[in-house]
Amino acid sequence: MTISLSEFISQLGSNPALLITVILTLGVILVNGWTDAPNAIATCVSTRALRPKPAILMAAVFNFLGVLVMTMINATVAYTIYSMVDFGGDPHEALVALCAAMVAIVTWATVAWLFGIPTSESHALIAGLSGAAIAMHGGLGGINGAEWVKVLYGLALSTGLGFGLGWLSAKLTTRLCKYRDRRRTDRFFHYGQIGGAAAMSFMHGAQDGQKFMGVFLLGIFLAKGQANVTTFEIPIWLMILCSAVMALGTSIGGYRIIKAVGMDMVHLKGYQGFDADMSATVCLLTSSLTGLPVSTTHTKTTAIMGVGAARRVSSVNWGVVKEMFMAWLLTFPGCGIIGFLMALLFMAVF
Repeated sequence: MTISLSEFISQLGSNPALLITVILTLGVILVNGWTDAPNAIATCVSTRALRPKPAILMAAVFNFLGVLVMTMINATVAYTIYSMVDFGGDPHEALVALCAAMVAIVTWATVAWLFGIPTSESHALIAGLSGAAIAMHGGLGGINGAEWVKVLYGLALSTGLGFGLGWLSAKLTTRLCKYRDRRRTDRFFHYGQIGGAAAMSFMHGAQDGQKFMGVFLLGIFLAKGQANVTTFEIPIWLMILCSAVMALGTSIGGYRIIKAVGMDMVHLKGYQGFDADMSATVCLLTSSLTGLPVSTTHTKTTAIMGVGAARRVSSVNWGVVKEMFMAWLLTFPGCGIIGFLMALLFMAVF
């Protein structure tokens, strides 16, 4: 099942519930671009391979391409997020709970951004939806354990593989370039970082774009009174809309996150930025092809930690790393509780 652009626009004007749902969902996508998408271009900006504005434009283009191409190849991530929690039953109640989850996610992400902490919007999305579903069903019956466990697999993969590949690639690059002309290698890694950032942006769209489009379509179906849709197709107009809103978010507030990830945590050299980008890209591609919803934030930051530690452990600012890990650990219970409480409040009021 899907919805055409003309049908969507006509229903938007006649269905207030759909309008509110769309505004809240677009707000969450904006926040994703605001606090999550900057991770993809953090390394190339911090090493000055690209200036922020061209980097943001490039991220927007490759976010869209990632959404488009990967959705055509394998849309499993979108289906995983869509079916991870049960919003079936009463469409009105389900829609209210979904809107509460969106408010919880925006609240959590905005607070984290104020402190310059790159939280995972993927995990905030999962936690907010789960908390709202638990409130709606009055227990864990609203959680699809078989799909939810994929989140834990993805968490382990994104952190372990991201760090490990970053460490190995940095060691390998150092050995291969040890006796080569420094000017040639610097030139290669300068342009290589641009390619690496484009690849990261592509995979960010492939992963996070699918997640949020799955939720967007869920909101549309619920607003139309269709609570039991099990199969769907993602329309191209929705891919363009999500990519554009993500790009807008990145242009508004992305520099704080770029600074935290690409400058404060590790002072990166050109080859390290290239290695971090390519390591994270491989990890995200593997996850997308296997249908695991992973965090682009976790993957990119752990890859940067890995390349920094490969040079020497003291190269990594472990104080910044500690703050990030605390934010990551608190995301599931914190955003989940906010989603739960917001859903109870919204269902009581509306």
